[in-house]
Amino acid sequence: MFTSKLLTLVLVVQPPRILLGMKKRGFGVGLWNGFGGKVQTGETIEEAAKRELWEESGLTVKTLEKIGEIKFEFVGSTELLDVHVFRADNFTGEPTESDEMRPQWFDLEKIPFDGMWPDDIYWLPLLLQKKKFLGYFKFEDHDKILNYTLEEVEDV
Repeated sequence: MFTSKLLTLVLVVQPPRILLGMKKRGFGVGLWNGFGGKVQTGETIEEAAKRELWEESGLTVKTLEKIGEIKFEFVGSTELLDVHVFRADNFTGEPTESDEMRPQWFDLEKIPFDGMWPDDIYWLPLLLQKKKFLGYFKFEDHDKILNYTLEEVEDV
């Protein structure tokens, strides 16, 4: 029997670049990632995404585009991670380092996939093309994908 943890992930895109954060502590430490985290009691998923983006990068957004939803299973864990993925094309503020993340802009042609979660190379190109998707990834440890599904959808 699985329990589910509701999480958010925001990717800030300003072609020809994308803002990623180096995770400094906790789950995913040492990897480049988008900005996000847990949905708190009383928050909507979008409110949580905006709050996490601000806490981790210093950026504020008025609107987010929900682009995907990915469920992650880790062998040995009974908790599924239910990650709601958003794209932000407009923001206010300057990216600022926080206790948790060190933001850095990357050219879209030079995304550091070798320093990111292994699943990112599958779904991030869809996000960059503004294609909506649903995905499922089963991991062994944090670096080996055992199997996955990923499909483009009309709406998430």
